[in-house]
Amino acid sequence: MTLSASAPATATRPVITAWSAVSPFGIGKDEFVAGVLAGKDASSALDSEEWAGPDDHACVVPGFALREVLGKKGTRSMDRVTGLAVTAVRDLLRDSGDRRTASDEETALVLGTTTGSAQSMMDFTRASLVGERPFYVDPSLMPNAVMNCAAGQCAIWHSLKGPNTTIAGGRVAGLSALSYAGGLLSSGRARTVLYGAAEEFSNARAWLDHHRRGEDSTGALLGEGCAMFMLESADPTGPDGRALAEVLAVESRVYFGDDLREALAACVEGVLRRGGVDSGDVWAVSASGPAGSAGEQEREVLTGRFGAQVLERAPSMASIGDTAAASAAFQIGSLLSVAERSAAPEGGVALVSSVDDNGVVACAALRLPVG
Repeated sequence: MTLSASAPATATRPVITAWSAVSPFGIGKDEFVAGVLAGKDASSALDSEEWAGPDDHACVVPGFALREVLGKKGTRSMDRVTGLAVTAVRDLLRDSGDRRTASDEETALVLGTTTGSAQSMMDFTRASLVGERPFYVDPSLMPNAVMNCAAGQCAIWHSLKGPNTTIAGGRVAGLSALSYAGGLLSSGRARTVLYGAAEEFSNARAWLDHHRRGEDSTGALLGEGCAMFMLESADPTGPDGRALAEVLAVESRVYFGDDLREALAACVEGVLRRGGVDSGDVWAVSASGPAGSAGEQEREVLTGRFGAQVLERAPSMASIGDTAAASAAFQIGSLLSVAERSAAPEGGVALVSSVDDNGVVACAALRLPVG
């Protein structure tokens, strides 16, 4: 891929200029904004004829039938996580209209995930094991078993010809994707980056989560969805009226055993220092709130640093369940939702915290809204 001279490397901080969401509140950003600000409970009973997991309730995208949402062409063998991502990118490009400053060749896509589609991987493997021959499998299902299928399909469906990247990062995938997207902009590899994260609900994921879930997180509901954002370089000549938020910094840390508190505290300190922000300047903090002790430790650290009132200004993500890889992306969407309704002071700083009980924490500092 060759970029034109109109996409030079830049030292300006990236800004979010548009976003979209496909969530348990419904398809579209407006449904997400209304649902998250109202604290609406998005859980629902699962149809036993469609789902065969260990739980009878979950937070799934209502009415998400691939052929009804995306049409019949090209969707016969498409899996759920790919459909969620393709739909979110479609809505993002549609809603941004002509505000995107880059051509298709200068537009990159970065998608965060856990493993892609666990259901597709298991279905394909099972077909090889139970078939008369190991190679008696449906070849059309093979692409779905590859982790970067969703990102590739997004580019194919929407003619995006820039860099295409999949970030496997678990719960922190949304912030890892943001960090990677910023690197593409700063290096001149892209002029616009569509970034976000997606997670599907499936029988396979439900059973995997059921068997790995600790006793202190029993009863947690799974959720699904995809949130996508348009990231561009700020206008260096003055205030950028397109900007919904300025990305000040993104940091991550790893921890071992019971060192979550120490790692998160260091991560918070690092992101504030890199972003040039004092603790007193932080207006809102969005906690990821994983079930069990990890969520309790996260809230303890953040409350000790910023105070309970600052955490309460960010909408809770509990109402859409555990959206895993998509959780941090939805957290950013919730903060933009607050800013969209003029609840945030102009130039206020918001911090996103993401904790994965597998040993990773990440934080991002955003200034919202901008100018």
